[in-house]
Amino acid sequence: MALSADRNTPMKDGELVNVPVATNAKIYAGSLVALNASGYATPGAVAATLTYLGRAEEQVDNTGGADGAKTVNVRRKKAFKFKNYGSDAVVQADLGKTCYIVDDETVAKTDGTATRSVAGKVVGLDSDGVWVE
Repeated sequence: MALSADRNTPMKDGELVNVPVATNAKIYAGSLVALNASGYATPGAVAATLTYLGRAEEQVDNTGGADGAKTVNVRRKKAFKFKNYGSDAVVQADLGKTCYIVDDETVAKTDGTATRSVAGKVVGLDSDGVWVE
């Protein structure tokens, strides 16, 4: 039903989120974090079913743990510099375009024939990495 009066709508900061970690996942601080198809945090990897989330702010080892047994703080809504995948490198002409997850520290120019998930938009390029937003 639509509002008929003011509402004190709850608010949450979406820049730093605490996310349940997938079974047997080990996430390193500073790594690229994605969500698996079930919505649990996992290190970036070649897989067509991941959703990019951001950068891990801490190391969490859920080895031997069930889905959600541990949580990880993930920073979002920023640009992070990840390694550029040499054999499918992001180049200057890719500025503003989508790049793709290779692993928990690396992105590539293409989806690897539909085997890689989207990492985000390329917002910068340095000799030692790709800035991904």
